[in-house]
Amino acid sequence: MAGIKSGASAAKSQGQSGAGKTGATKPATAKAAPAKARAPRAPKVAKVAAVVEEVEATASLREQVYDDLRYRLITGKIAPGVGISTRGLAQQMGVSQMPVRDALSRIAAEGAVDIRSKRAVMVPKMTLERFDEIMRLRTLLEPMAAVAALPHIDADRLRDIRAADEATDAALGEGDVNAYMESNFRFHSLIYGAAPMPLANRMIESLWMQFGPFMRVVYGRYGTAALVDHHQSAAKAIAKGDAEGLREAIAGDIGDCAELMQDWERLNL
Repeated sequence: MAGIKSGASAAKSQGQSGAGKTGATKPATAKAAPAKARAPRAPKVAKVAAVVEEVEATASLREQVYDDLRYRLITGKIAPGVGISTRGLAQQMGVSQMPVRDALSRIAAEGAVDIRSKRAVMVPKMTLERFDEIMRLRTLLEPMAAVAALPHIDADRLRDIRAADEATDAALGEGDVNAYMESNFRFHSLIYGAAPMPLANRMIESLWMQFGPFMRVVYGRYGTAALVDHHQSAAKAIAKGDAEGLREAIAGDIGDCAELMQDWERLNL
């Protein structure tokens, strides 16, 4: 029995000794393996982060170019009937032609430009039917957006709205068509932009893109002296919280624009 116990003790001692040896080598191996496996991960993570950053920067650039072209159309800086040069626009903006082409494709889907080929891009010809539809939609959407914006216009925004009105008055007095186009859009966008209606605002801007180039031509030919300024009435209505007064002022502004621009065949646009 003593021999058996002695043998068992010896075996146990050998097992513990062996385990000790194994235990001495395994932790070193276990620590070394992850270090070798993780070493390449840092460059991969950095590379992925760089790619993501590049994609985001490209997307941001495309949006900037798109917004810039929309603004140029809205304020009449792109004339109807004249070819739009993607190369020329790219040089003006300091970008490659790719984001300009992408932006023009998006704008074409909104109906503001026609793309017939890479070199044949222009504002489509206006017709009486198309103009009538644009003005009908403006008359529906813009007074609605203005009234929806009324509860959200604070003192700071009202101050900006009045400043835009003063800039419009100055442009009217000086006959500065470019300044009028810019301040007029700023006045309206400051009002509508306060409304929690992003879809309506996008639709309104799309409509402005389509008539902006033609409005610029009409004002260039006939001047701004005949324009009636409804902006002051709108600003007063906002200050009073008068929703109906604001609706009437915006509708009147659109109506005057429609009357001035209605005879497209005589204007030969």
